[in-house]
Amino acid sequence: MTGPTAAPVGGPTGRRSYRVEARSSAPVDRVWPLLGEARRWKEWSFLTRTDLVRRGSPEPDGVGAVRRFTRFGVGSREEVVAWDPPHHFAYSILKGFPVRHYRADVTLVPEGSGTLITWEGTFDEKIPGTGPLMVAVMHALIGRFANGVARYAEQVRRPTS
Repeated sequence: MTGPTAAPVGGPTGRRSYRVEARSSAPVDRVWPLLGEARRWKEWSFLTRTDLVRRGSPEPDGVGAVRRFTRFGVGSREEVVAWDPPHHFAYSILKGFPVRHYRADVTLVPEGSGTLITWEGTFDEKIPGTGPLMVAVMHALIGRFANGVARYAEQVRRPTS
């Protein structure tokens, strides 16, 4: 596993983007359910509540699912806008961050016997001048998520059938 990398992009105001990568020695089929299933996030992240507000298609976590992620009651609501298991999903933030038009794409690519996790997001700053700060915040937060799931997936044993 390697640490996150970021490529903040954007002009002085307006549209912003970031990219984070993490590597896990765990295969894609072990990483995917940890990210794709909202309820599983509390297993490997610092979040205290991770659940669905609305089920999506395919059920339960697919397109249209609204996911709630919180720590001690503070957090976000996100809607799944793309769903292609076990390699890609995307979501938009509905509530909880001071940004507009946020979309993130999470991609899992086999890399040898492990997985390359790429997390890319774009958003518009809601408050003029806050774009660079929000890129830094998102880079740190998403980097923590990407590294957390990568490490946890390496420790999780596959269920025996």
